Amino acid sequence: MGREQRLAQVFVELADTLVEEFDVVDFLQTLTERCVELVDTDAAAGLMLHDQRGTLHPVAYTDESARLLELFELQKGEGPCLDCFATGRVIANIDLTAASNRWPVFTRAARDLGFTRCHALPLRLRRQVIGALNLFSIGTERLSEDHLAVAQGLADIATIGLLHERAARDQVVVSEQLQNALHSRILIEQAKGVLSARAGTNVEGAFRLMRAHARRTGSLLTTVAEGIVSGAIGTGQLQDAPRTGGAG
Repeated sequence: MGREQRLAQVFVELADTLVEEFDVVDFLQTLTERCVELVDTDAAAGLMLHDQRGTLHPVAYTDESARLLELFELQKGEGPCLDCFATGRVIANIDLTAASNRWPVFTRAARDLGFTRCHALPLRLRRQVIGALNLFSIGTERLSEDHLAVAQGLADIATIGLLHERAARDQVVVSEQLQNALHSRILIEQAKGVLSARAGTNVEGAFRLMRAHARRTGSLLTTVAEGIVSGAIGTGQLQDAPRTGGAG
């Protein structure tokens, strides 16, 4: 299979993975493995993402050495991944034999693991950076512009997939909250009608009784409404409550 055909196949594979409720970790693991395959080097790859507080965490890596090096970067607070994440810029073809001034601790650790070159590509959409994809090589060959473009393309796929997943998840939360709010309001309106008929008062007065009882007992208004509709809360219990609040 030619390289172009394999590249197209990988992009289709990753796109097909982006289904509803996809496995994020498995998706990113596949992406790092395919990146090493497609850049035609002896590289190891690792991928870090930030959480909602902006803290980076390793989430995928092709071998243990990549994982250890990423953890070391986080522990010591220096390295290409951190710089890439902070700036949103590509860091490529760094010769680790000449990078001790830039990252003295990281460079020594990377060379101890046998790496001679490193690269970091941002997971970025416009101005939003959510992580970085790292490549570590033991050979001296530089990555070509074509290879860097492929790696960045994979990083872009990861970014789009993750942001889509987060947006979908957040939208589900918002939808659930809205649905719960709508359900609560319908239940309260039902309870106002039931209580109005039982207590011989208008709906505004019924709502004042419900609200006062909820405040007096420390209950949710929805819980009081459920009790009224089911008959678990009687009219006498409500009429003992002080008449406070306004109509709803």
